[in-house]
Amino acid sequence: MICLVLTIFANLFPAGRAGVQERTFLAVKPDGVQRRLVGEIVQRFERKGFQLVALKLVQASEELLREHYAELRERPFFGRLVRYMGSGPVVAMVWQGLDVVRISRALIGATDPADAPPGTIRGDFCIEVGKNVIHGSDSVESARREIALWFSPKELLCWEDSAAHWLYE
Repeated sequence: MICLVLTIFANLFPAGRAGVQERTFLAVKPDGVQRRLVGEIVQRFERKGFQLVALKLVQASEELLREHYAELRERPFFGRLVRYMGSGPVVAMVWQGLDVVRISRALIGATDPADAPPGTIRGDFCIEVGKNVIHGSDSVESARREIALWFSPKELLCWEDSAAHWLYE
């Protein structure tokens, strides 16, 4: 409960910082897990200075995936996407930090790896859009919805990051 209160307070009063303290949902997709890229991906977010508040390895159900990708249900690739995401384990994560949603999208790179520059996760590790290694929330609203789908409130840890004073003014 205290974690929820602190998160709400941080969002209402960002203490004059350049950005807003927020959370985002990331998932290393089955191809990323099978290719053993989880550590590399986690390392990139840690090195950036973001705080990991939840992580789990799951075999996502079809029901969860249909709800997660509900806004894409009318697209021709929807069935393929749900099958692909359910084809193996997924590493679901929640990260916290200033402007974490926007910055995470930049770290991940464009959805189509052909458009993702080198240095981004997709630019470095992906070849085709159908197997693009990682999902990241595209907005704060999407992040809230996706976090609530994949994690219970008890799974989200609130802990003090001792490196925070080295990252933020």
